[in-house]
Amino acid sequence: MTLDSEALQVTVNPQVGGTITAVRHKPTGLSVLGTVPWDATDAPLPGLAARDEPEWLTRYTGGWPLLFPNAGDACTVDGMFHGFHGEASIAPWEVEEDDGAILLTREFTILSATMRRRIDVNGDVLTIEEELTSSGAGPVDVMWGHHPSFGSDLLAAPFEVTSGASQVEAEAAYDPVTNPIMPGAIGAWPSLAAKAGGAADLAHPRQPWASVAYLTGFASPWAAIRRMDDAIAVLLTWDGQRFPCAWLWYELAGTPDAPWDGRTSLIGIEPNTTSCALGLATAHARGAPLLRLAPGASIGASIALTVFKPVGPILNGPRDLPTHQGTTPS
Repeated sequence: MTLDSEALQVTVNPQVGGTITAVRHKPTGLSVLGTVPWDATDAPLPGLAARDEPEWLTRYTGGWPLLFPNAGDACTVDGMFHGFHGEASIAPWEVEEDDGAILLTREFTILSATMRRRIDVNGDVLTIEEELTSSGAGPVDVMWGHHPSFGSDLLAAPFEVTSGASQVEAEAAYDPVTNPIMPGAIGAWPSLAAKAGGAADLAHPRQPWASVAYLTGFASPWAAIRRMDDAIAVLLTWDGQRFPCAWLWYELAGTPDAPWDGRTSLIGIEPNTTSCALGLATAHARGAPLLRLAPGASIGASIALTVFKPVGPILNGPRDLPTHQGTTPS
């Protein structure tokens, strides 16, 4: 399915997680979401849960999946098996159109909850509004987040990453050979201690690079990627109360193993409830904050992506948009 405005064309696949598979900026003809160098399938997984990351990747095309009720590694918590990146990211969603928007609904099988998502485009802004309703008999802890993976034309020339975060922390348990940053390092955005000594500049990563870090301490919840030739830029803004942190994932030709084969360039800027990219079980073990769903509770979240031709660096989030109009969800 596609959504169109005068500025954007957005493609959505309801059969695999309601994933936003492509966002193209019409005035420039440039695409901003990433792709992968393998052929994915739309076939539903048995049990609607990926047993591990390799199985999940057979359905992953890049783009923008939703992560719920798990985010990260497959695990068993309270007797329930949670697939890699959660049921929402990979299961089929019911779909309908509403006044030019796409409405997606999923009644989950892993827990008693229903989510409704409204995806809309207006000018150069893509907006997602979500409502999650719990119908379980007792409280349950979950992780909820977004996994927009940027790439394609956006990363086809030198670029820079900027953010409203004040602090960044490297994931201590993820340390591939091409990770330049010290595992577990904590610093003021965008610098972290480098394994080779000195500081690594996360605002200007260079290939090959593979790392996971967490952005926190947001005065305003936003992050941006700008091509430094000012051909194209994206600004992601979100509900900071629902998603107090953002995972920052760099896969910049940094993984030589299949299926990546050293040919994949993606940057994930991933607002999430929880600063732990290793799944519910690890988040529990670390004491990381989780989202607790109360019986009968209904809660919402919103996130927006603006795609535009920038005029210089993006240092102040929405205030640096050429229109000078903010897009931060309320």
